[in-house]
Amino acid sequence: MNIEQQIIQLRNELREHNYNYYVLDNPTISDFEFDQKLKTLQHLEAEHPEYHDPNSPTLRVGGEVTKNFETVAHTYRMYSLDNSYSKEDLQDWEKRILKQIDDAVTYTCELKYDGASMSLTYKDGKLQRAVTRGDGFQGDDVTTNVKTIKSVPLQLKGGYPPFFEIRGEIVLPFAGFERMNAERIAIGEEPYRNPRNTASGSLKLQDSSEVAKRPLECLLYSIKGERLDIKTQFEGLQKARDWGFKVPPEAKLAHSMDEVLEYIAYWDTQRHQLPYETDGVVVKVNDLQQQEELGYTAKAPRWAIAYKFKAEQVSTVLNEITYQVGRTGAITPVANLEPVELAGTIVKRASLHNADQIAKLDIRVGDTVFVEKGGEIIPKIIAVDLPQRERDSSPTKYIAHCPECHTELVRKEGEAQHYCPNSEGCPPQIIGRIQHYISRKAMDIEGLGGETVALLVNNNLISNYADLYELSKEQVIPLDRMAEKSADNLIAGIEASKKIPFERVLFALGIRYVGETVAKKLAKHYKTVDALANASVEELITVDEIGDRIAESVVAFFSEEKNKKIIERLKQHGVQLEISAEKLANQTDKLAGNTFVVSGVFLKVSRNELKKLIEDNGGKVSGSISGKTNYVVAGENMGPSKKTKADDLGVPIISEDEFLEMID
Repeated sequence: MNIEQQIIQLRNELREHNYNYYVLDNPTISDFEFDQKLKTLQHLEAEHPEYHDPNSPTLRVGGEVTKNFETVAHTYRMYSLDNSYSKEDLQDWEKRILKQIDDAVTYTCELKYDGASMSLTYKDGKLQRAVTRGDGFQGDDVTTNVKTIKSVPLQLKGGYPPFFEIRGEIVLPFAGFERMNAERIAIGEEPYRNPRNTASGSLKLQDSSEVAKRPLECLLYSIKGERLDIKTQFEGLQKARDWGFKVPPEAKLAHSMDEVLEYIAYWDTQRHQLPYETDGVVVKVNDLQQQEELGYTAKAPRWAIAYKFKAEQVSTVLNEITYQVGRTGAITPVANLEPVELAGTIVKRASLHNADQIAKLDIRVGDTVFVEKGGEIIPKIIAVDLPQRERDSSPTKYIAHCPECHTELVRKEGEAQHYCPNSEGCPPQIIGRIQHYISRKAMDIEGLGGETVALLVNNNLISNYADLYELSKEQVIPLDRMAEKSADNLIAGIEASKKIPFERVLFALGIRYVGETVAKKLAKHYKTVDALANASVEELITVDEIGDRIAESVVAFFSEEKNKKIIERLKQHGVQLEISAEKLANQTDKLAGNTFVVSGVFLKVSRNELKKLIEDNGGKVSGSISGKTNYVVAGENMGPSKKTKADDLGVPIISEDEFLEMID
């Protein structure tokens, strides 16, 4: 056996032993024997660098230093999950699903582990990249650190696709967390607060050898890719196990909502026996084709929901109520609490939402209050411990004037919140609007953060987002912590934002009720900001999913003289306020007025590409067949109940080729 063959054999042996130990929890050799084999491989690799392999088991010890973690766009967006807290929430979710899906629906139930979300990319069976969730659209490349986690396979076992992504959670088991804290206490250092935050923080350590010392694990749950030959979520979990991933065995296939509820009831009590933190159950529609039919909202998949176990609850004292001003002028009262530990973190503040909530709970300064984390994330006050209240306590009187600019507050009929009407002179509103404009999902201006925006406003350099485009390097260099390179990056970032497409600019303008999804619909329908600005309420509500409230808000925004002037200035500076000629060239009205339902598996284009083609050519995509459906585009494995419903309603069923002929 030559040197290369020895190295390959040792790598394969070590991978198998690593899999047995860290994934199956079933070691077949002693730690000493494993270490001896590892040392032999390290020696051979050092002597023969020509046989270097970036996924060798020897690299799990770390040693590489990463000073700056590169930001990487996700090929498939990492969505959040909608939460539920009761049996009724889950039943309502199921009703929404059954309105869109005509066939029988089964569910995969999985425990929701509390860790750091991660996306792993594999090419030809080798780990190519590991990226944090970030904002769902892009995250940080932490591949070097993730390679040190023993339960992450660097080389997969047979039968895997040539290219795919797999999602999971990086977690820190209780035993490892307690061991780490015992070591810190022994040397006189503060213990870590909780496993989740410690796991998340570990991924951003610059020295990968330090990460390697931490007993992190990676639990996988979702495969993403094209033509993977996987039909269900449950099948995907089993295939991931076969390829060498650590997939929790607690997942279960449920054939009804009653079985889902049984699973939740069991783990609500048994979860405390698990080696990891878990805060709920994730319920997913099992059939992947049905998942595609259900699709997504702007924030979450319609085919999955998280059931959150009852939140931990503590009591503490309300020391003070303060008031925050948002970018729209909305006033939010905040409870400042005596610090208390809750679900692994120290809680000092909680939102009181509005005047009605304060009155409903009769919350007063000095009260002892019960606090819990909504979804075990956001602290909220749920009740007052009335027997503890002082006798001379007086009811809370809601403020009448803005805490920032002292303008008298207003409260419109039918609205819960008070507002400061001084939109042009109230600093938090001015700063908030510009911070929204530069945010990642809007203009994403590199080199310009929220603190810098506040500095620019407070130094009277800008008062609205159009002012950004008139800033000079000389103006910003004198600002606190602004070096020459930072100033160059800021000005370059502002210049680059002129290339941001119209739909994101429209979202960035901060029109009330116009979020990302609404902005895309309005941009696509009206194509230019001038056409949108001239639309009436009556015209706007004819646009798909635009109701009275959004329409009235859009008209009100464009009717204000100050907004008209800002829009004109943005135009003069070259900001994209219409759909680009390139995008327009790919759009037609060939399918205008027609609603399509897409069902099955397609050969020439992917399901998502087909939906995009419908929308690019003026058509509308619907998830379920009704009397308003004009065509069903059917691929292989179309659901039989869909075909029956289309036939009953007389809706034409066309093939993929027939559809492509419709749009030439």
